[in-house]
Amino acid sequence: MREFTHPPMASAPPVGGLADAVFDHALEDPSHIALGRKDSQGQWRDVTSADFRDEVLALAKGLLAEGIRFGDRVAIMSRTRYEWTLFDFALWTIGAQVVPIYPTSSAEQVFWMLYDAEVSAAVVEHEDHAMTIATVINRLPQLRRLWQLDGGAVAEVTAAGRQVDDETVHRHRRAVTPDSTATIIYTSGTTGRPKGCVISHGNFMFEADTMVARWEPVFSSKRDRVPSTLLFLPLAHVFGRMVEVATIRGRVKLAHQPQLNATALIPDLQAFRPTFILAVPYIFEKVFNAARRKAEKDGKSGPFEKAVECAVRYADAQEAKAFGTGPGPSASLRMQHSVFDKLVYSKVRDAMGGRVRHAMSGGSGMDRRLGLFFAGAGVTVYEGYGLTESTAAATANPPEQTRYGTVGRAIPGTTVHIADDGEVWLYGSNVFQGYLNDPKATDAALHDGWLATGDLGSLDEDGYLTITGRKKEILVTSGGKSVAPQQLEERVRDHPLVAQCIVVGNDRPYIAALVTLDSEAVEHWLGMRGKALMTPAELVRDPDLETEVRRAVVAANTLVSQAESIRTFRILAHQFSEEHGLLTPSLKLKRKAIETAYAAEVEALYRS
Repeated sequence: MREFTHPPMASAPPVGGLADAVFDHALEDPSHIALGRKDSQGQWRDVTSADFRDEVLALAKGLLAEGIRFGDRVAIMSRTRYEWTLFDFALWTIGAQVVPIYPTSSAEQVFWMLYDAEVSAAVVEHEDHAMTIATVINRLPQLRRLWQLDGGAVAEVTAAGRQVDDETVHRHRRAVTPDSTATIIYTSGTTGRPKGCVISHGNFMFEADTMVARWEPVFSSKRDRVPSTLLFLPLAHVFGRMVEVATIRGRVKLAHQPQLNATALIPDLQAFRPTFILAVPYIFEKVFNAARRKAEKDGKSGPFEKAVECAVRYADAQEAKAFGTGPGPSASLRMQHSVFDKLVYSKVRDAMGGRVRHAMSGGSGMDRRLGLFFAGAGVTVYEGYGLTESTAAATANPPEQTRYGTVGRAIPGTTVHIADDGEVWLYGSNVFQGYLNDPKATDAALHDGWLATGDLGSLDEDGYLTITGRKKEILVTSGGKSVAPQQLEERVRDHPLVAQCIVVGNDRPYIAALVTLDSEAVEHWLGMRGKALMTPAELVRDPDLETEVRRAVVAANTLVSQAESIRTFRILAHQFSEEHGLLTPSLKLKRKAIETAYAAEVEALYRS
């Protein structure tokens, strides 16, 4: 199949903007619990629709008093927290445009985004962020105001607007239309300087309303349970932003968690107890690997692996039944599954708070077997695909027919087309308006409304999309063999000891790989084998560890021909990090930067 179109379920409203939902909901149901936030003692407290409306209105008044006007661009540089959502909707209320910035961005990255977007004011989380901006402030003459969340920014701005009347705010709000720009989100810059994606209120309203309507089992809940989610994705990323908008518009209780690590995340999941989560595959891998390590420590690795196999077979049988190619799980498999549900699967669900039954995954590919495991364990993960330029999801697996290992079908109102060279093209109301100040890049990406994604993929007979790589990342060996590195890298990463993998081989005689290790998994692995802790330099020379990584490489090579296989690899002492410029803020590999930083190691892979 070369093209798949899904009829629309929702459309962008003909009038209004994103902030209207805040005021409409407060008017219709003021006592509805709209958000959850932690108090000073770390306890979760409810925020009603009326409470949130009042805070948004008061902050919007303050922004007007501080000189922010319709069409002005205001940057937010922070981790994911309640105040970001508050500022988003206050700024949208007065027609301002939000420019999100990752809190880990370097001074030069911050400078470029603030300069390119002609930002007139910025909200930062704390003093370190303020100092980052201070180092480049002399090159930003248009930047007039700087507020610090940890320095009382909300109270400060709110106090400034006490004399502004409500009608002044509403006059601004009524001037916002679906075509108005809501945000400028900069791409992660894997292949060059970040580009500012111009996304309208209508883009977000179409995307959010479509997701809420089509994935109703995710965004709704049982009658006695308020639908809720804990947002821990970066709000600087379009995925996190879409979740924010969808939950507010869909009347889903929204809470925030600023730290994307298991130590901080797991306790908050267990305290807040969301009904669904939206995450990247990394999170699901962490939950699974933590469960496996615990089972090994408790001497129950055998039963755990049997439970995993049972979950995979159970979900695989359910999938076959959904597509009419099988009868579903057998009676014996259902009985075995019921036993493991009490012994194993319930504990996996407890790690996510105990109430999660649905989840959505995006950002990168999820291994089919991992998806089947979670489905068999009682948490259906709907994998999807999208870009900043498509306002997050362009495809996703439908609730009634999830095909694990794919990124699903076009969301309603969207068309997916596979070009002659295998590139994925998208069309729909979620496609962005273009790149800010870059008509050449816009013309290269948009063709009569079609978005050329730069990703390579294929559609099966039912319209399910599989992403196979990036056009710019295809490696061509000196023998002329074209190799897509993504599937090899993802399969190597399936091994619990592997943190990252980058495949190299452009203009080289064969394919090779650099591999980094998961420190937690390695520490557990050493302990289970009675080995003493080692330094990173000792680890990379350990023959047993090398054997484990070789198993991962061999497994990856089963996916490709001999000419495309990884011939050799090297284990690195340290992970690729954003701090060293080797990862984007969304944790994608910066291939050129990595190959430059590890040029000596790459050369060593090709010495005879």
